[in-house]
Amino acid sequence: MLHTMLRVGNLDRSIDFYTQVLGMKLLRKNDYPDGKFTLAFVGYGEERDHTVLELTHNWDTDSYDLGTGYGHIAIEVDDAYAACDAVKAKGGTVTREAGPMKHGKTVIAFVTDPDGYKIEFIQKKEQFDAAD
Repeated sequence: MLHTMLRVGNLDRSIDFYTQVLGMKLLRKNDYPDGKFTLAFVGYGEERDHTVLELTHNWDTDSYDLGTGYGHIAIEVDDAYAACDAVKAKGGTVTREAGPMKHGKTVIAFVTDPDGYKIEFIQKKEQFDAAD
């Protein structure tokens, strides 16, 4: 998979959230004046090795209706509780605190970006020896 694209209302605010709050890097950013849009790619590693997010800003659109078909982006974290604390410390919004998912043991949490897109934190599962 190469990337997931999200349309955002304020590109600078979104880049700041994904880089400063979630710790991604801005990989590239290009303006397309004839089309009146800008594309910014953010991620945890280079595009050749990692799936990234494409943030699309249409210059004449300040916000979007998220619709009912969109779900979320999932990011694996070492500690979902600590990840939520870090998001809150940086001014982000946690919409579901870390804890075991319903009907399971996997620890998850949800945060939202400035446009309301949901990001799920999934805590890494402990690795067990083959003898366990």
